[in-house]
Amino acid sequence: MTVPKILAVANQKGGVGKTTTSVNLAASLGATKRRVLLVDLDAQGNATMGVGVDKGELEFSGCDVLLGDATVAQARIACPEYKLDVLPANDDMTAADVGLKGSGGQLTLKKALATVADDYDFILIDCPPSLSMLTVNALAASSGVLIPMQCEYYALEGISALVSTIQQIRGSINPGLQIEGILRTMYDPRNNLARQVSEELIAHFGDKVFRTIVPRNVRLAEAPSYGQPVIAYDPRSTGAIAYLALAGEMLGRKPVKL
Repeated sequence: MTVPKILAVANQKGGVGKTTTSVNLAASLGATKRRVLLVDLDAQGNATMGVGVDKGELEFSGCDVLLGDATVAQARIACPEYKLDVLPANDDMTAADVGLKGSGGQLTLKKALATVADDYDFILIDCPPSLSMLTVNALAASSGVLIPMQCEYYALEGISALVSTIQQIRGSINPGLQIEGILRTMYDPRNNLARQVSEELIAHFGDKVFRTIVPRNVRLAEAPSYGQPVIAYDPRSTGAIAYLALAGEMLGRKPVKL
């Protein structure tokens, strides 16, 4: 039986590049011939649209899966041009967040993904920017957490809060959960504060910090409006090169224990 690596792409702070990382890492891993499922848990459906799927035309969504009205196999959509599948999301995901509250609701996504485990090498979960039941489900289902963050003033405080959350999840419903790595995103080396925060991050978290750094890149920002990962939109851009490098680094490393 295949045991896929399931990663929650999470940060309680918004605007740090979670969806950009989920979409582009999924496509980059697909380009290495790994079998990838991208799970969109955000009601905005940005990861869904980022791989060219119209969130307004879904027969089934992740909400249907979480509420028991469809299976992952029924709801997933193949995106062969990007060598991945997506479990899509739309505004209905808000109803799933409410419906999951209750006994055993934290493990709903884990049970659903187990039904397709043999089909994938990687499952990447794009989490909403809050500690909702959807995020708890993602952390309960995952073997590791990939934390994107900007090197800015409040970043370290936000990371500390997320690490505390991960420890709580480990102590209650998922003892195997580890930090896969911390990814510096939207990085501008000309910014003194960015360099300072990056240095503090490495000093504090050490090997948990990925060597790969995702720079500020116009192509990364443009690609979602065309419904494409950046490696399809502009494969020679610095953003595309960075996410391909991240995929390579991830394939060669082990998660770091808390």
